[in-house]
Amino acid sequence: MTLNRRDFLKVSGAGAAVALTGCATQSAPTVAKANPHVVVVGAGFGGATCAKYLRKWGPNIQVTLVEPNDKFVSCPMSNWVLGGMKTMDDITHGYDNLPKHGIKMVKDYVVGVDTSNRVLKLKSGATLNYDRLVLAPGVEIMTDFVKGFKEAEAAGKVVHAWKAGPQTALLRKQLEAMPDGGVFVMSVPAAPYRCPPGPYERACLVANYFKKAKPKSKIILLDGNPDVASKPALFKGVWNDQYKGMIDYRPNNLPFAVDGNSMVVSTEFDDVKGDVLNVVPRQKAGQVCELAGVRNDSNGIWCAVNLATFESTTVPGVHIIGDSVLSNLPKSGHMATNMAKVCAAAIVELFAGRQPDPIPVVANTCYSAVSDSQSGYVANVFRFDKEKGYVSQPEGGATAKGDDLNFAYNESWAQNIWAEVLG
Repeated sequence: MTLNRRDFLKVSGAGAAVALTGCATQSAPTVAKANPHVVVVGAGFGGATCAKYLRKWGPNIQVTLVEPNDKFVSCPMSNWVLGGMKTMDDITHGYDNLPKHGIKMVKDYVVGVDTSNRVLKLKSGATLNYDRLVLAPGVEIMTDFVKGFKEAEAAGKVVHAWKAGPQTALLRKQLEAMPDGGVFVMSVPAAPYRCPPGPYERACLVANYFKKAKPKSKIILLDGNPDVASKPALFKGVWNDQYKGMIDYRPNNLPFAVDGNSMVVSTEFDDVKGDVLNVVPRQKAGQVCELAGVRNDSNGIWCAVNLATFESTTVPGVHIIGDSVLSNLPKSGHMATNMAKVCAAAIVELFAGRQPDPIPVVANTCYSAVSDSQSGYVANVFRFDKEKGYVSQPEGGATAKGDDLNFAYNESWAQNIWAEVLG
């Protein structure tokens, strides 16, 4: 099986395909019961925010949040750990405040979804009945698309570190242990993928670390895209200025194989040897989306939804938010929180017997550090149009250079959004 970009490309240009808005499949407003029950799966940026706002805006709604992990580990800012600017403790937070909003937390894994009877099956053997289900699982890494990846990953020879956690800490240790003059090989998956500027920020922050601690070292950046996929002026500018000769950027070089014994990454053009390997494979909607039957694009990879409510276009009563959604919106933590609020508001309206807002507005702000003292950003506002999907509004855009002030804003953004999601 090969992953084509047909679904992504048709929604990433001037207008989204009408089919993706899914207006014909939107649930009719109905009052489910006096105290309807919503189950939210995944307590990341999208899921935790949605659960919180369901309780804020629908105090009669019972909300259960299913999450297998004890702690929230932030993918945004995890590159700062790789660059030696933060620790894992700095990006790890507890869920203690969420129950204060009346949210029932269940620490468990989802192993089955009966969408006909609206029942969720958990690994513990328990079941949860729901009136509406919200899935916010993030992404699943498609390691099968890179030959040898699973074996090399199991041996600790290659990591993706695209889900913040143990692999982030391991990759940092590998970078620290790498000799001065070593080669760090990292890759960028073909779009769409979680956090478009993330790989390029990672290259910058590792280069910043090398510049100070291992100045003879080099980064080979293998990009599965024809050019830098996000903030190209920002990243190319800093590569040519602060990290000149340190980052070897190679577009149209998608890894298809990894050999953990010889420490070689293979693309269509080259066999690239490195001392530390950080290969990020392509991604798809989280596993629970498959269990619910909502990976419904032409490749069975992403989730097509009604973008005004984030309800699946094929499975009534199931909403999907965050990185798993097929749309022209960026797959970012900030955007996931905005999707969460639109989804929560729509569910509240549907339970109240009213039509949800037909033209919701969402916003995205994404900061990228390019050194240990400078950051740049991209910021956009998107308004929903039933014919075009979400349309970027005028005056949004990205900075061409990083600076100290935006670095301070970057740190403040992280603290504020963590408080918004978990507070």
